[in-house]
Amino acid sequence: MVDKTDRAISKNSASGIGYEPTYSGVTSLFRREYSKIVKQADLVTWGVTYDLSVTNRPGARFGPRAIREASTNLAWDGGPWPWKFDPFESIKMIDYGDCYFDPGFPEQIFENIQNEAKSIIDHDCFLLSMGGDHSVSYPLLKTHANKYGPISLIQFDSHSDTWAEPTKRFDHGSMFYHASKEGIINSKNSVQIGLRTNNKDTHGFNILDANFVHEHNVKETCDKIKQIVGTNNCYLSFDIDFLDPAYAPGTGTPVCGGFTSWEAQSLIRGLNGINFVGGDLVEVSPSYDKGEITALAAASILLDFICLLKSENILPKK
Repeated sequence: MVDKTDRAISKNSASGIGYEPTYSGVTSLFRREYSKIVKQADLVTWGVTYDLSVTNRPGARFGPRAIREASTNLAWDGGPWPWKFDPFESIKMIDYGDCYFDPGFPEQIFENIQNEAKSIIDHDCFLLSMGGDHSVSYPLLKTHANKYGPISLIQFDSHSDTWAEPTKRFDHGSMFYHASKEGIINSKNSVQIGLRTNNKDTHGFNILDANFVHEHNVKETCDKIKQIVGTNNCYLSFDIDFLDPAYAPGTGTPVCGGFTSWEAQSLIRGLNGINFVGGDLVEVSPSYDKGEITALAAASILLDFICLLKSENILPKK
């Protein structure tokens, strides 16, 4: 008999999104199976509950939990709109849970993230991570670069996160500066989209700032992104503060003048033809959220990205 509830921990669940009451049950991401067995998975989702590097409001450590809970609102029969398929009919996706680290040893946290991420992608599966503050992208990028070589970054954000520091100091506003200087990111073929804060130095990144995106349509913006990254291996990093605070109040460093959830989803859907090797979504801070709209936007963006990966046949098959 196929189990219709608590699909996250059931060994008898059918493939596909299926149906389970949104208000009950174990809240894994999109009701996928909780599992540490990655060797048979095509796609692994994972939480990185770290927010010790924020420069404003804390709380992104609770982001993965909030995104999982909001994602139950998207686990409906028939597949997500406007896609014409249910991605989980053919994708073997698991929710790996959250990264373990001891906050009493902060100097070890990035290494712990990197090592656990390596143990996942060494099984040739696609790793899609949920933060946490944006600094977690650094160890994740480093892990992917060790496997795939220098990576092109596609970054949706209101901040550049390349503020140079005189010392090797890491916070959620400096990690892409360090990743670029260390050769983890190929900045020449990387692009930052939606920026609406000032940084006098681009550090070699291509920038499509908020005015560019507002003044051009979604297709033109996506075409420009594709032109910049070309055929390189790409990593998607989506900071939820790319959205305007009206659509994502639950974040640590909100900036006005941003984008609607529709615009964000449409931009993700338009990134066909790109060779993605990994990705993350970060900076959901549920204590500042209103009616779960930030968490729901994050879950919706993740689901669109998963559908994009499926439609492009990017995911490895086991």
